[in-house]
Amino acid sequence: MTILVMCHRESVDSGMLDTTLESFDRHFAVDSRASWLLIREFGRRFQGTPGTGRVIALASDRIVGNLPYGASKGALDRITLAAAHELARLGITANVINPGPVDTGWMSDDIRDHVLRQSPLGRLGSPQDTTRLVG
Repeated sequence: MTILVMCHRESVDSGMLDTTLESFDRHFAVDSRASWLLIREFGRRFQGTPGTGRVIALASDRIVGNLPYGASKGALDRITLAAAHELARLGITANVINPGPVDTGWMSDDIRDHVLRQSPLGRLGSPQDTTRLVG
């Protein structure tokens, strides 16, 4: 049995000085708190064969220019690490995948061009690339 934790909030394009408290709290409510509650409940209810439980979380390191999203995904990374240690005794593994920039339609042309110039492969990731990481 696997749960895939991939909560996502829209990009807000705000940084350290202009992120609102409301935006910060909303991101943490979705990406961190809701994910923790889901993982916790999965651990509480898991009755599968030891070694068959899986928690897979999708994280991001996009912090510059999008502080609340990146910070909440950083918290999800730590929550998943705690789950890996604490749920192991139940036969559940927990891992985080950070697929990097994935072209899901959120990028403007300027962002896409910037990311492509920095990509060693010269291309963006696709949803199918991420699926292969999970599958």
